[in-house]
Order: sequence, then C-alpha cells, then structure tokens
Amino acid sequence: MAFVVTENCIKCKFTDCVDVCPVDCFHEGPNFLVIDPDECIDCTLCEPECPANAIFAEDEVPDDQHQFIALNAELSKKWPSITDVKDALPEADDWNGKEHKAQYLEK
Repeated sequence: MAFVVTENCIKCKFTDCVDVCPVDCFHEGPNFLVIDPDECIDCTLCEPECPANAIFAEDEVPDDQHQFIALNAELSKKWPSITDVKDALPEADDWNGKEHKAQYLEK
C-alpha cells in the first residue's frame, strides 16, 4: 500500500514531505506533487510533514478524493522525481484549505 497526495496540494506544493522521504518517491508537476505507488515503501514519514494535510495512506483517502489514487500512479510516470526541498508556490498559504481545486491541476 502506498501513500497518496490529494487535492489540497494543488496550487500549494509544499515540499516538506520530499525532505523526509527515504526512497525519493515524490514527483513534481507544475502545481502539484504526486507519490509513485511503486516506489513508496509506506514508511509514514511524509504524512505528518505535509502542512496542507494532503497526504493519506491509500486505504484512508477520503471518499471524495479517490480519483487521486489513480492520478498519483499516472502522473508519477510522467513527471520528474523531486528530491530537494523547494519553496512552496507563491500563493500557497492562500490556497491551503480551499475546496474544489481539482480544476486547477496543471498536468
């Protein structure tokens, strides 16, 4: 079982989670991060580090966020790996906690 990045990461892209990942399973898109389910070792280190509370164990993903399980798997194959902490997006604090952000996901 892997961890999954969900909707609240969109337009925030905090990278605190990347810093603690022992296997470098995060991948970076323009305004969102994803976890490669084939690389994730289910270590649980990333979940508490996410300031947006956007990371869940696959079996704990909220019902309205289940589409992000497949999206993480798909996009992790297309986007480059991220291994270093970067600044969050400029308006991350304004977007953190806003609902219905899936429409803003840049692929």
